[in-house]
Amino acid sequence: MSSSQIVLSAGVRQNLLSLQSTAQLMALTQNRLATGKKVNTALDNPVNFFTSATLQSRASDLSSLLDAMSNGIKTIEAADNGLTSITGAVQSMQSTLRQARQDKSFKFASYALNLPSPPTGTEQVSLSDGSIGTTPINIGLTTGSATATAATFTAGAFAPVDLSTASTAPTAGTNTFAYVGNAAVWNAADEVDVTINVDGAGPQTVTITQAMVLANGTGGALTSGTEFADALNDAIAASPLAGDVTASFAGGNITLTSATTGPSSSVAITAVNGDPDASNTDFGATPFGATVAAGTPGSAGSTGDAISFNLVTEAGTATIVLDSTITAVDITAVTAAELATAINTQANADLGTTGINYATVDTNGDLVFSSGTTGATSSVAISGLTLSGAATSSGIANHAAVNGLAAGSLAAKTVDQMVAEIKGITALQGKIVASNDSGKLRIQNLSTSDLTVTGLDTDGTITGATGTAAIGGNDVRKSLVNQFNTLRDQLDKFADDSYYNGVNLLRGDKLKLVFNETGVSSLEIQAKDQNGNPISVDNIYLQIQSVTNVDFDLDTNIDAMLDTVGKALESLRAQASNFGSNLSIVQNRQDFTKRMITTLQTGADTLVLADANEESANMLALQTRQQLSTTALSLSAQADQAVLRLFQ
Repeated sequence: MSSSQIVLSAGVRQNLLSLQSTAQLMALTQNRLATGKKVNTALDNPVNFFTSATLQSRASDLSSLLDAMSNGIKTIEAADNGLTSITGAVQSMQSTLRQARQDKSFKFASYALNLPSPPTGTEQVSLSDGSIGTTPINIGLTTGSATATAATFTAGAFAPVDLSTASTAPTAGTNTFAYVGNAAVWNAADEVDVTINVDGAGPQTVTITQAMVLANGTGGALTSGTEFADALNDAIAASPLAGDVTASFAGGNITLTSATTGPSSSVAITAVNGDPDASNTDFGATPFGATVAAGTPGSAGSTGDAISFNLVTEAGTATIVLDSTITAVDITAVTAAELATAINTQANADLGTTGINYATVDTNGDLVFSSGTTGATSSVAISGLTLSGAATSSGIANHAAVNGLAAGSLAAKTVDQMVAEIKGITALQGKIVASNDSGKLRIQNLSTSDLTVTGLDTDGTITGATGTAAIGGNDVRKSLVNQFNTLRDQLDKFADDSYYNGVNLLRGDKLKLVFNETGVSSLEIQAKDQNGNPISVDNIYLQIQSVTNVDFDLDTNIDAMLDTVGKALESLRAQASNFGSNLSIVQNRQDFTKRMITTLQTGADTLVLADANEESANMLALQTRQQLSTTALSLSAQADQAVLRLFQ
């Protein structure tokens, strides 16, 4: 033992160790109170330390994802703001269209018809511009034939017949021609004019129009003989021949049949003009003579047979006698050409004319009677018909006396006729409205643009002259066109401005949000159509086009635009619903992440945090222990000092 070594008694040493132990515990407790943790290093508790660190790290990672979620929510809200504004604009556009649809403040003008007397037949009124376009639609102001032709009728009784055969019942005259066919689609200006002579009453022209083709045909064309016959019947019903002749189709042929029976019953086609492709052969139509289905009365003739009648024309009356003296044989042996020669000779002699063929023979061998002139006064008639001998049974009695027929019945159309014709023109339907305004022709312009009326005189009446007038357009609808286009322009602007932090979901940008620290849980947000294809919410996607004045002319056009705008609203609402669903997902995920971070942090703190109350109690106990240990050390030291009393 070194002489310098201090020797402590066992009691002192024991109390000293107790004080040192208490001091260490107090230092540990003070550290826990200062840091608030009972595990500050891995040495304190390795398991709890590293477990807590892992939980805190995950909580920190999740916390960093919350910022991205918050930005994502704001991006979706920005897109929703844009959709809300776009929807409001589209609803305003829908209201504009409905207002235009309901507005009927179309302008009109009334014109008196004041044609010269007699009219020339060339007078017309033309309508152009407005909804019609620059190509004018011309409407004739007169009815009837502009150039009068000779009045004619077919006298089938005078055709040479065999009077020796038995009598049979007379039948209706017919005419048949082959139907070749024409499948061309008819335009508004296409028509076929068929000139028909029925029972010798004179040629009458019937017109097959596009409206009749649409009513009877297939796909805007006459694709069969039946359809052609139906359209021809409509044309006949709309002409002076209504009830006099009918058309039918059978065996590849079109057959025209007169409504009468007897020797004078006949039908002749004298002209066919102006079909859709300007070829008269497409319907197999060339001029045909009449086929007369006459009865064949049956007693034999003789030289005593005779026919006499008066041929009445505008130039006078000729007395015609047809008997065996013509060729010195009985009348039944006389040909139609011989009868025509005899009639013309007698007529020219009686009327003081030269070389006029009052009687001719057609392709069927029938005698056709004509006046010697053309014009509104041109006429021909048979009167005073008498029969003798075999002629009494020749069927001539069925023809009897024929009233005079005036050719060239040209006249000015009435206001009601003009109204009816205008209503029947397909190209004008829905573009103008014609009506009778107290004896004047009232024309209403169903357009936003001015309608030009040509054919006015200097006094503003319709005469077929070259003067023009304008009927203004609908100013209300025109104003609504500008309003509609202004609203449409705002749609793209709303979409362009609906971005947040550089991301615009309405312009097709994709927003990806990550929901966990590993990145396996995420959500991609993008505007898409019903097929899942990315889109940009704009006028192109919504199919809303800019409009012009003409688009607001027809109610049908506005109805179509209303349908488009309605579908656009459906698309916008579907897109808003999609963004709303995504927003709900992100908000729920944000709330979940916040709760998860709290859970992780609480769990981590549970492992390492110290209980302040417990540590405070420990500190108080340790302080008490330290004081007691100090007192005990002092007592131990006093015991060692007892030997000093021996030296006192």
